[in-house]
Amino acid sequence: MAKQPMLKFVELERQMPEKREANVRSNDFKEIYAEFAAERAEAQSSRCSQCGVPYCQSHCPLHNNIPDWLRLTATGRLKEAYEISQATNTFPEICGRICPQDRLCEGNCVIEQSGHGTVTIGSVEKYITDTAWENGWVEPPKPLEERPESVGIIGAGPGGLAAADMLRRAGVQVTVYDRYDRAGGLLTYGIPGFKLEKDVVMRRNKQLEDGGVTFKLNCNVGEDISFEDIQKAHGAIIIATGVYKTRELQAPGVGAKGIVKAIDFLTASNKKSFGDAVAEFEDGTLNAEGKNVVVIGGGDTAMDCVRTSIRQGATSVKCLYRRDRANMPGSQREVANAEEEGVEFVWLSAPKGFTGDATVEGVMVQKMRLGAPDASGRQSPEIIEGSDYVEKADLVIQALGFEPEDLPTLWDQPELQVTRWGTVKADFLTHETPMENVYAVGDIQRGASLVVWAIRDGREAAEAILEKFGAARAVAAE
Repeated sequence: MAKQPMLKFVELERQMPEKREANVRSNDFKEIYAEFAAERAEAQSSRCSQCGVPYCQSHCPLHNNIPDWLRLTATGRLKEAYEISQATNTFPEICGRICPQDRLCEGNCVIEQSGHGTVTIGSVEKYITDTAWENGWVEPPKPLEERPESVGIIGAGPGGLAAADMLRRAGVQVTVYDRYDRAGGLLTYGIPGFKLEKDVVMRRNKQLEDGGVTFKLNCNVGEDISFEDIQKAHGAIIIATGVYKTRELQAPGVGAKGIVKAIDFLTASNKKSFGDAVAEFEDGTLNAEGKNVVVIGGGDTAMDCVRTSIRQGATSVKCLYRRDRANMPGSQREVANAEEEGVEFVWLSAPKGFTGDATVEGVMVQKMRLGAPDASGRQSPEIIEGSDYVEKADLVIQALGFEPEDLPTLWDQPELQVTRWGTVKADFLTHETPMENVYAVGDIQRGASLVVWAIRDGREAAEAILEKFGAARAVAAE
């Protein structure tokens, strides 16, 4: 009797664990993996209790209709499941891969709360949309009529692309401006390929382009084109730049060679995966191969860095975080994955400085303990005097989070209002800024956050713009 797809898949994966990511995409594995994915999706979907209070839905920033598309998947009605999923989420196959479901939908699943293990909502969401792509159900935006209004979107990340999709479906003319050579923002260059395959992002970019969205890449606003020129060309502007300024340590020796920024490290790795020539990767500056790596930080970016370092062939990888595991901001699932792959977490530890002259040789670590709660309710880390030691390091990656760039100065727009944190001031429902017809979405408005929140912001801004355009047309027709 033939083995069940799931058993066959697990058996083959165990035979070649070092090729896990490549296996599921190889010809030998595709058929087996497809059977396994279908079997698992239907099995997991059938576990949904269809509870009276769907906490999974209320804890999703997009309020996805999760119970309905789970029910449809369980009965094999995948096209309908996709249509319901796509109705509220512009990029469900992306969210299915990278959303921290353990903190959102899955973490609030009624079955999980009762102790029986959550329905794996993210993997089902991914399966539904991957199936839709394979069957040709995903089509470019096709407006019923073309409209004369145009919108310029600065930034081709998830917030900007979500807005572009909705606006094009309504027939609005859309141009997206981005500083990078490929659209996608952090989806393309910030998130590693083992979490989000780059062909998944590129096919979405192509879908938007095929639907009539114009991309102006390698275009740095403030240098290659002025903000005023974009204003003159469009009836509305959406600022969706994200936040890319790295929070840097202030400690003795921080300027030594071998101490790098997380975004630079991840971008180099992703560019290399596209086949690009990356000089700093080739010369070892942004390459972890054969090195003792120390990553400083406890968020999802830190997890991306430690797991990328493992895949690049680092000799050792350690992650320093000043609080304990329970207080780590990153996904606990990501932490568990990193530990399985050989990453060592050094809890309650913070960098005091760095050893070595021109090139880093080690991190001076000071041990911490958790004291009284701060204003946010989290226990504040306190230094344990006399506990310092040196952690050997050939490569130190700073993954302490991101801050907004000074857009009013970069764009010569002093009237563009920002908060005390540097984020652009905008209404949190319409996303319009005090500058008329200028909107802001995603991280540049709310601070470093999740992709799913950026998608929600982009969709909301698009709705507000369409409503305003509609009102203007009605007035003009009178």
